[in-house]
Amino acid sequence: MTVAARAPYDFKPRDLVENFHGKQIVYASWDRHLLFAAPFLICVPPDTTFRAFVEGPLAQLLAIDPDAAAIDWTTAEWQKGNDAFTPDFDQSLAANGIAHKELIRLRTPGLNSITAAA
Repeated sequence: MTVAARAPYDFKPRDLVENFHGKQIVYASWDRHLLFAAPFLICVPPDTTFRAFVEGPLAQLLAIDPDAAAIDWTTAEWQKGNDAFTPDFDQSLAANGIAHKELIRLRTPGLNSITAAA
């Protein structure tokens, strides 16, 4: 849908990475798990390792799901946006090419207890 502004609409966005004091936003979602209505917004330093990211804040956020304890992070299918992605768990988010406001998607075939009928 096109938006028509009545006046100039020039402003500096407030969600620029430089406004997060050395951290960045990473969105994360678990595909086919409808317990979570939208991706999580996680604010972490870009030098956080991928392992620390998934075993820390992401695991804590997903813990309420009945399948969460059975996740094998290393065999999960990962995407950055809509593109397949193979993370290096011992490298930083930045080294894995995960930028500010990037969407990371997780798929766990076989772990779909709360999902829409296929």
